[in-house]
Amino acid sequence: MTALAIATRRTFRALRIRNYRLYFLGQIVSFSGTWMQTVAQMWLVLRLTGSGTALGITTALQFTPMLLAGAWGGVLADRVDKRRLLMCTQSIQALLAVVLGALVITGRAELWMVYALAFALGCVIVADNPTRQSFAIEMVGPDDLTNAVGLNSTIFTAARVIGPALGGVVIATFGIALCFLLNAISYLAVIGALAAMNPDELHRSEPIERAKGQLREGLRYAWQTRALRLPLLMMVVIGTLAFNFRVLLPLMAESVFSGGAGTYGILSAMLGAGTLLGSLGIAGRARPTLKVLLGSALAYGVLIVLGGLAPTLVVALVVFVPMGAAGLAFASTANAMLQLNADSAMRGRVMALYAVVFLGSTPIGGPIIGWVAEHLGVRAAFHLGGVATIIASLAAIYWARKVSTRSLPENVRKTNADPLRSGVGGGLGAADGR
Repeated sequence: MTALAIATRRTFRALRIRNYRLYFLGQIVSFSGTWMQTVAQMWLVLRLTGSGTALGITTALQFTPMLLAGAWGGVLADRVDKRRLLMCTQSIQALLAVVLGALVITGRAELWMVYALAFALGCVIVADNPTRQSFAIEMVGPDDLTNAVGLNSTIFTAARVIGPALGGVVIATFGIALCFLLNAISYLAVIGALAAMNPDELHRSEPIERAKGQLREGLRYAWQTRALRLPLLMMVVIGTLAFNFRVLLPLMAESVFSGGAGTYGILSAMLGAGTLLGSLGIAGRARPTLKVLLGSALAYGVLIVLGGLAPTLVVALVVFVPMGAAGLAFASTANAMLQLNADSAMRGRVMALYAVVFLGSTPIGGPIIGWVAEHLGVRAAFHLGGVATIIASLAAIYWARKVSTRSLPENVRKTNADPLRSGVGGGLGAADGR
């Protein structure tokens, strides 16, 4: 077997599992529709208002429920059958897409309606996201979890290439409404995949019994476990200020490069192409490492700054590819580290906290970035996110080296070993005091 064949087999090894293979194919279709709707929704808001602040508010409303109630979604994920819950949440999301499409077709769509439907979608995501994240290990088991997380990111990023590009074509050719209706249809693929799974082949964790204090228990557990705390704290900063491209890209397309839906689509597609490359790289790794987490975050910050400085559309497209790869590598590595270091009974709540700081931070960061883009310029908004990411990365590197060195025996401290080269947890230890 050639080296290429071995690498390919290692990268896609989780697909040998039938349940995961069904899920993988269904999610490719569904996420493509989701990104198509994202492009259409933001373009609709821009057409209705011409306001960057309105774009930020739309994004904020969609993720405010995650900020306020995301941790409760994790408690729910730990209590119920995850496959059945996902079938329910996916069905509701399809219904919301139909409603938005119907409003556009009939010419009745108003800004407040888009706001209300974005908020309703966010309420569904509160339960859907942590359940979907923690369902990965039930499909593939712990040995293939890292690979499945990487492939899940591949699904998301492949859809990010297909969805925006297709969305731009559909909007330019047929109008905005069709994007929403196609997204509604796309949910049938993942609902069908979930229904076709063999429940007996799932690695189910025992649902926890309903009890008082489970939310506080999850928060305390995540804070006391060092290998969980660092990626969560980094994501607080980076998720708030550096993952707001659904706000920035339509503004960059229109105000910086004087383009339209097609320019917006290609910017989104190139960013997605980079994240696809990053996800394949993560999928090919045996284990997530602290070095990859910190290095990818630092590279991401630098590339965001460079993207903001891009003088032409061509330069921006070139920079967006490695920028997308670095951002995806950071997010996927954080995701895998959290799942592998979390106890099975706590995994839903831990992944809910990840969703809160990754998605739930958007209601804070979205309006901030939108306001900066509208009043100080799109490039200034890029620079804010990039500089914040660089500062967070450097602070995390300093803290990780300090804690790792302090926790080593005296005779090891005197060596030249680099603590950031270690595997999951990077020498931080599973929990404080261990």
